[in-house]
Amino acid sequence: MSRRGRNNLTQESFYFVTTTILNFVKVFEDEDCCSALISNIKHYQNKYNFTVLAYVIMPAHFHWIVLTDNKKGTISDIMRDVKKYSAWEILDILANKEKQELLEHFIEGAKDFPTHKRKLWMHRFDDEVISPAMAGWVKLNYIHKNPVKARLISKEEDYKYSSARNYINQDHSILFVDTEFVGVEIT
Repeated sequence: MSRRGRNNLTQESFYFVTTTILNFVKVFEDEDCCSALISNIKHYQNKYNFTVLAYVIMPAHFHWIVLTDNKKGTISDIMRDVKKYSAWEILDILANKEKQELLEHFIEGAKDFPTHKRKLWMHRFDDEVISPAMAGWVKLNYIHKNPVKARLISKEEDYKYSSARNYINQDHSILFVDTEFVGVEIT
């Protein structure tokens, strides 16, 4: 969806969102980078009062389904802050681990953005307004099958950074997901 179209969506609250690391670099193969993203999601969840209905962090991108409270913050507010502050933290993690080649890639990626010194995320994010019924099945299924399709694991619930664990095992240890809202029982 184009950025200018988001102004028309102030009454919408269910979104399927995808955002990607610049040039599909696989920073989320590093557990500390995944933890930084999760930490930022939790922080902004408190600030903007949104509900996570599903998520998956893949090696170079993440998907999630969120229910927003537009009085507290729009999907644009949420994504702006999650991307901005997770980028700072993830880039610091890479610097501390002396991942110079990666850091140089992200410095090079910022050259078209005069206010940036480094750029972790692709410039925009993709969002799709969805209905609760669609969230409950089509997109949720897509998210949970993503690591299996990528051949990272063989069973959905075995992927550490996926809400499949929340739905199948009732495991909310990584990130709390409202597994009752969508009204779909997954076993």
